[in-house]
Amino acid sequence: MAEQIEVRKGLVGVYADESSVSKVMPETNSLTYRGYAVQDLCENSSFIEVAYLLWNGELPTAEQLAAFQAEGRSQRALSPALMRVLRDFPKDAHPMDAIRTAVSFMGMEDPEAADISDAAQRRKAIRLLAKIPTAVAATNRLSKGLEPIAPDPSLPFCENFFHMVFGKVPQPEVIKAFDVSMILYAEHTFNASTFAARVVTSTMADLHGAIVGGIAALKGPLHGGANEAVMHMLKEIPSPEAAEAWLRDRFDHKALVMGFGHRVYKNGDSRVPTMKKYAEIMAEVVGDKRWMNTSAVLARVMLAEKNIHPNLDFPAGPAYYLMGFDIPMFTPIFVCSRITGWAAHVFEQAADNRLIRPLSLYNGVEQRPVPTR
Repeated sequence: MAEQIEVRKGLVGVYADESSVSKVMPETNSLTYRGYAVQDLCENSSFIEVAYLLWNGELPTAEQLAAFQAEGRSQRALSPALMRVLRDFPKDAHPMDAIRTAVSFMGMEDPEAADISDAAQRRKAIRLLAKIPTAVAATNRLSKGLEPIAPDPSLPFCENFFHMVFGKVPQPEVIKAFDVSMILYAEHTFNASTFAARVVTSTMADLHGAIVGGIAALKGPLHGGANEAVMHMLKEIPSPEAAEAWLRDRFDHKALVMGFGHRVYKNGDSRVPTMKKYAEIMAEVVGDKRWMNTSAVLARVMLAEKNIHPNLDFPAGPAYYLMGFDIPMFTPIFVCSRITGWAAHVFEQAADNRLIRPLSLYNGVEQRPVPTR
């Protein structure tokens, strides 16, 4: 009798490797980075401290943080050659396509591109963490016919990003909400884009190649692109009062509702309460509660009718919109954050590498002769 082979579509339930970077703790329904609950990191640490934690295993001392920040701030500027390339991008190109291409170009320029030693990979990761936000901001402004704004090395990471996008730094409440979103998006175990980056790394390819693979995977609406899809969905709903009828119509037509459900979480995404808190703060700061009120109706009805909870993208989409970002920028902002998690996994994969090469169960035509003519 032929051996019974179980095929796990989407690798559901399959443990592909070990990792010490992050874990979803079922007993506390918490996502942890290096053992720290992410909601605690959001309230007590900055995104840059979390980046250091993901890459080094421990939160930085004041001295380590100062050195880490100084190195990043010194690497933010893009080369004149890359700026020329960004200017030549089609104005209607999706920002995710633009940043994917920009990171690939960075790889061609990087003097250590082919060096896959741990020390070189870490130096390249710092450069990418510094330069990717600059490229995202520049492509956004160029797509509108505006001149890019150079990074300001005197500004912290989040303040500098707003400076490069809008030409000004917003009030502290906005910066805090953005910083929290960056922490929440930084890492999430073996998600699709992280696994893609690890697969590329397993071939002994360079860091830039792995990150390009991660960006390509993140673009899809079933992964990072969901935060954009959430906001497009919310904008279809005329008012909070119309939200329940709109949603029930989606149910009737068996249409997908974005921002709900997660393969890992069965009792709700542990990141949602924190992001929802800061999205509501943004609504207060801006004075526009429409999106959060509409979201509340959708979340209530989805839970009552389908027993499905929202995921992180559900509150992050309106939070970014209230901050003033264009919807196509939402997923590139995700890239600015997730470069930290991707790089942490690249370091880990390379340290104990084995080529990732699964099998497939063939279900095609059996071997047959080529017809003669």
